[in-house]
Amino acid sequence: MNIVWIITQLTIRETQRRRILWVGLLMGLGFLLLFGLGFHYIYLDISETNLRQSETDIIIGLLLTAGLYAVNFLAAIMVVLISVTTISGEIDTHTIETILTKPIYRWQVVLGKWLGYAIMSSLYVILLAGGLMLIVYLRAGLALHNIPFGLGLMILQVLIILSVTIAGGTRLSTLANGVMAFMLFGIAFLGGMVEQIGSLLTNETAVNIGIVSSLIIPTDIMWKYALALFQPQFLNTPFLAGPFAVTSQPSRAMLIYAMLYPIAFLAFAVYSFTRRDL
Repeated sequence: MNIVWIITQLTIRETQRRRILWVGLLMGLGFLLLFGLGFHYIYLDISETNLRQSETDIIIGLLLTAGLYAVNFLAAIMVVLISVTTISGEIDTHTIETILTKPIYRWQVVLGKWLGYAIMSSLYVILLAGGLMLIVYLRAGLALHNIPFGLGLMILQVLIILSVTIAGGTRLSTLANGVMAFMLFGIAFLGGMVEQIGSLLTNETAVNIGIVSSLIIPTDIMWKYALALFQPQFLNTPFLAGPFAVTSQPSRAMLIYAMLYPIAFLAFAVYSFTRRDL
């Protein structure tokens, strides 16, 4: 495992050298600053109205949910962009051949790179999502429920995308791998919308379509699960639309499936890369 950790550190240093880590951090701080300023002035206007506390909490919760969904989307995009070339790009440039001439097994390379990107993407989610929650709590006094578990689900979604991208890189070109990752993320989002509308209209076929999309890649369903934990008052709220509503809380079986999903794709990545001719 010492070699795996060394590759993990080298992966993180590579993102620093290419300034990906610093640009992502700088843009993340800019995102928090923009949200903080916008929320401050919106809350000033809300405070001057005669809304009841429950109505105020819903508006504040909706603003925070929008910010968290933006974090959810940005983290997914970032993890694809930083990891899409990690295997296929090094194969194309023959860099991987230099690494594998040393006494290093291929599974160590895959696992080390996966851990490096997993650590960075997880910290990115915690920084941005935690920052949004802190801003809202300090300014409006609204605290979400089940924060550790909810953040864990947001991180799990990122790890699912990361594992798919790493696995794809062992067989596909960089461009094809990126297209596959983004399209799968889009399928999950669209399937979640279809399931949500189907649940409101009690359309069993539409609900089943959403369930199938969640089985293909359970990213959107993890966001819905996190939202249901963060703000239970948004559960079964028909006047909210899109990714800000949860018509039904995902099952425990789906959570277990989502936890096994990245493990399965990481195992496939190791198997595929070990069997591939370079």
